[in-house]
Amino acid sequence: MRLAAENLTFRAGGRAIVDDVSLEARPGEFMALVGPNGSGKTTLIAMLAGLKRPHGGTVTLDRQPVATMARRDLARHLALVEQQAETGERLSARQAVELGRTPHLGAMSPWGARDDGIVARALEAVDMAPFADRLWHSLSGGERQRLHIARALAQEPKVLILDEPTNHLDVEHQLGLLALVRRRGGTVLAALHDLNHAALFADRIAVMQGGRLVAVGPPAAVLTPELIGAVFKVTAAVEIGPDGRPFIRFAPPAIPSTGRDP
Repeated sequence: MRLAAENLTFRAGGRAIVDDVSLEARPGEFMALVGPNGSGKTTLIAMLAGLKRPHGGTVTLDRQPVATMARRDLARHLALVEQQAETGERLSARQAVELGRTPHLGAMSPWGARDDGIVARALEAVDMAPFADRLWHSLSGGERQRLHIARALAQEPKVLILDEPTNHLDVEHQLGLLALVRRRGGTVLAALHDLNHAALFADRIAVMQGGRLVAVGPPAAVLTPELIGAVFKVTAAVEIGPDGRPFIRFAPPAIPSTGRDP
């Protein structure tokens, strides 16, 4: 499915947090959203997922305005994984993932063997099947994050939106998660902090700065030393690998001398 934003604006405290942003995640595309802290990524994602109503502009899912869709209908097509989502309920890991099936259940479609299978496969996909009977509050932050991903997978969305999904994960599960998301297909929009992760997995990268969209394109075209320096305020060298994807090497910042010996 095609997820599109047209001239999105969101204001808070008298200033534009997101300022006239238009972008499109194409069917089957993995789009990475990058930018420094405070650039508007999370607010933009909340509007794209229908959680925040924009002060200007529209969000459409296959050209249907998201604002006109019933929450259950939207949830059958689109899933969101937030940075942090907690629960006060006494849930097991399996029960937390089962919540992903809620949009698909009803009087005419009660829980069945197919739902059991979908939940089991989602737990396996994020390496959490051995923890299925553990209580939510006994799990680490990384384990909970993997369950958030599993819940979204159990939702069977055509569009998957992730807001910094690799937070709390070790390197193995960071790479495994992004590979899983790319491999499963569908349309993906993921806000990522690690520019090399974006370069490795994304088809296109959208760059936010100060609430505005400043660049969109293939990783090698977008992640240049000049853009990285201007947006992220760091010095970087960019190497293009044999697969055409960039790899970024960051230089440590210069530390001003105090004129004193350590």
